[in-house]
Parts: sequence; C-alpha cells; structure tokens
Amino acid sequence: MFRLGTAAAARSSSRLLSLSLSSSAQGHRNFASKVSALSLTSKKLLGTAAAARSSQLLSSSSSSPPQGHRNFASKVSALSLTSKKRKGNKITMVTAYDFPSSVHVARAGMDIILVGDSVGMVELGYDTTQPMTMDAMIHHAASVRRGVDFVEKTSATNPTTTNGNERIPLLVGDMPLGSYEYRDTDVALRNAYRFIKEAGMDAVKIEGGSARRAHTAHQIVESGVAVMGHIGLLPQAISVTGGFRAVGRTATRARQLVDEALRLQDAGIFALVLECMPPNVAREVTECLEIPTIGIGAGNQTSGQVLVFHDMLGMLSHPHHEAFMPKFCKKYASVGHSIQEGLQDFRKDVEGGQFPSEEYTPYAMKEDEKKLFDNLLEKDADDRHRRHDEAADRYVKADEYEKLNLYGPK
Repeated sequence: MFRLGTAAAARSSSRLLSLSLSSSAQGHRNFASKVSALSLTSKKLLGTAAAARSSQLLSSSSSSPPQGHRNFASKVSALSLTSKKRKGNKITMVTAYDFPSSVHVARAGMDIILVGDSVGMVELGYDTTQPMTMDAMIHHAASVRRGVDFVEKTSATNPTTTNGNERIPLLVGDMPLGSYEYRDTDVALRNAYRFIKEAGMDAVKIEGGSARRAHTAHQIVESGVAVMGHIGLLPQAISVTGGFRAVGRTATRARQLVDEALRLQDAGIFALVLECMPPNVAREVTECLEIPTIGIGAGNQTSGQVLVFHDMLGMLSHPHHEAFMPKFCKKYASVGHSIQEGLQDFRKDVEGGQFPSEEYTPYAMKEDEKKLFDNLLEKDADDRHRRHDEAADRYVKADEYEKLNLYGPK
C-alpha cells in the first residue's frame, strides 16, 4: 500500500509539472519562475513522496542501529531514577574520584557515580572534607568523566568489557564547602555551571535542607542544572556539629528531617541522600517523597544505596591492620591485601635481582650496533674512569662527614 501510494504521488506530480510547463510555453511571457497553484500542488505531492521515503529510511535505521553506536536510552537520567523508584527497583550509587575507579564502576553497571568531596579524606589525606576547593573538585570530576567516556567508547566496539551492563551512569559533582552557601545564589549557580561545562557532570549535589538551602537548590534547578540533595549527617558542617554524628535519633529532629526532605523536593531536586539516620526515619522520608532517596548508613528502606569505592573494596585494608571503616560499610573485597602483597613481592624481586628478568626486557640492540657502541666507549674510556673516581671520592667524603654527627645527636 505504501509503495503504490508513493508511486501514485510521483506520477501525479509528474503530470502536474508537464501541464504547468506546457501552459507556460503557449504564452508570450516566461512562466518558468512564476509560482502557480499547480506548482504549489506539485511541491506538496513531491514532499509527500519524499516524506514517505524518509519515513521508510528512518524506520529501517531505528529498527537496526548501526554496529558500534550506543542507544542513548541506556543513559541513566533523573527521570529514569524516579521511574525506578515507582517500579520498586533499587538504585545503585558509588562514590569515585578518578579515572581508574570510574572505569570499574561504569563497567559494573552502577546507576550513579558521585564525585564526592570526601576525596579530600580518602585520597588526599585531610581530616575532613572542608579543605576541598572548586578547582580540586573540577579536577577529580573531569577525570571521572573521562573514565566513563572511555568505558562507553570501548564497550561500543567490545561489549564484553561491560559484562552485558549497557547503562551509562549519571554523574554527580559534589559542591564543596564555600561554593554555594552565600545569600547571592549567583555564586552557587556559577559553580554549578563549572561542574557541567568544565567537568562534564550531569548534576550537582548540595548539603542541607534549610529554607535558604532549598532556595539555592531551586535557583540552580530553574537555571537548568539538576540538583541532588543531602540531609542527615552533613560532613561539611562538622565545625557546627562537632564531629561525624548520626542524626534524627529524637522525635523532634526526625520530624525536622521529614520537613527538610519535603522542602527540598518542592525546590525541584531529583534525588536525596539520607546519611546516618535511624532506618524508620529514612523509611518515612522515602515514603513521603515522589523522588528517590539514596541511603548511606540509613537502613535498607531507601530507594537505593551508596558506598565509597575505597571503603567497599577494602582499598586501605592490610593483613595486620584494618584502617578505619565506617560502621555502615560492608566490605565486598579486600583489595588492600592484594595491593600489599603485590608491592612486597615487587620489592623482594628488585632487591634479589630477579626483576626485570629477560622476559621483561624486550628492547635490544642489533649485534653490529653493539660493536659500534663499544668502539665509541673505548675512545674516551680513560676520561670517564677519571671522572668516575673523582665523583666516588666526593660521595665517600660526604658520607663520612654525615656519620660524624657534627650537628649533635639525632
């Protein structure tokens, strides 16, 4: 039916064009460029035929996308996360800070990667998250973005690298202390834009559920940037709280958390992190919201869960010493043990002269080049030996000088 309609339209168009041309030939004036009712009808018919052919081509292309091209539908979005909550499907989020970790997390098929300001404590050695700056966060967020892009590109040509997990995680940049709290919300907006433009993030996260914080979230959302909220334990507010403490253990404070959650939802956030609160409180917050909640130390009744990459994999673990681990964190691997074993084996091999063996020494000279090299060395052998002896003498004297401890006991 489709083919007959297309052919009929083409034949009709051809007849109309012939009539138009013959009528212009009979008159004295040249009507070749004159728009007429017939030419407009012809255009419409030609457009119908072209549209039909275009529709056929689009239909065939959508049914079998070219090999190597990923479907944009596999990209996790704020809307798809809300849909997961409504369907009762749990959401997975991992906090990662660099290229290698984001590659692993993306390949594992997580829904969200949070580039958290906890990088200051986990990777940079700070006692709190407070020292982190926007420049530092942009640096780490951009690295995570490149890791996800790498997985997307490689999985397009080699799907086995993702073990069948075709989703592309949503990327969230954690806005550090001092980047969004000002009354002038333009400061927050400028920094949110930096995460999107400079680091390639999909959204940003801010802490707190006060009216002012909700207003800031609303301004950012209204300006085109998706916002994830965060209530409960607020690591950036450690100066006020006096430490990392669970929140919502009293009825009054728990009720405040419910109000904060509703306030942030009204401001337009797409998801809410609930940190270190009783499970019944987290459940109530989750049930009164349409948006999903992501729990960390808040029980299993939230819409999803988040853990830090290094914590959940035991990156800092050691056979004789277990580094501090949050009580809410389940360790799914002991990567730190393997890391220590590998490093110690490397040290032993080097000290014992076993590494690198011939197997790991792939670069060699041709025999004629070896002879030429030896001849070049012979030309100034005496001078090199003299310089070697002079240098050795200097270092021996320096070593003996230090052993005298002239600056007192150490």
